[in-house]
Amino acid sequence: MKPHTDAAIVWGGKGQAKVVHQILKSLNIDLVCICDRNPMISSPVPGVPIWHTETDFLTWLGSMERDRLCFVAALGGGRGASRLAVDAYLSAMGIKPVTLTHPSAWVDSTATLGSGDQVLAMAAVGVDVSLGKQCIVNTNASIDHDTKVGDGVHVMPGATIAGQVVVEDEAVIGTSATVLPDLRIGSGAFVGAGAVVTHDVAPGTTVVGVPARPVESRNWHADSDRNPWLALEVGRHE
Repeated sequence: MKPHTDAAIVWGGKGQAKVVHQILKSLNIDLVCICDRNPMISSPVPGVPIWHTETDFLTWLGSMERDRLCFVAALGGGRGASRLAVDAYLSAMGIKPVTLTHPSAWVDSTATLGSGDQVLAMAAVGVDVSLGKQCIVNTNASIDHDTKVGDGVHVMPGATIAGQVVVEDEAVIGTSATVLPDLRIGSGAFVGAGAVVTHDVAPGTTVVGVPARPVESRNWHADSDRNPWLALEVGRHE
């Protein structure tokens, strides 16, 4: 369903911006600007301006009708905190996140998506799954029945989360990783590419291998109130 807005801000000027641009086009939502603080990055979409500073962005925003605008936090990798920071920053200006589902993705009618979520090509979100806000279910990833996903989670391409799993805030499930049923992935945890998780993963812990084993642990705490202009290039395990 197309939202009541018809113009989108995309935050982040790398590959994820190209991906979400294609979905926006399918919804007839115009991409009107991109924000990325890295001055070496040019706009990935010809004809669409890119702003590298808050001053330039706010000057441009002053010329826009805000009730037309929505936004997408196109920040992949381990940038759940940055997506949530963008969400807080732009929502406070009265600009709302848009939830995107690629036309080739499958989301069961009983599943619940959060605001600003991105469900990308060929992904599957199963029966009675619930996702928090600003999550990415990336290309060909799947989340099975009754799984509960927190805010700012990234399920990377080809990853599989089995049924009745709990994935807490800002965790990352790496490319082609598998999480077996009835497990809990703690807040800020990172599951490495290709890992097979057979036991709960503690908050802030990185696990790799088959079966997955911990290789790093840190004191995790929610950090979603950062200034998004400062956080834009900050992320773990990109």
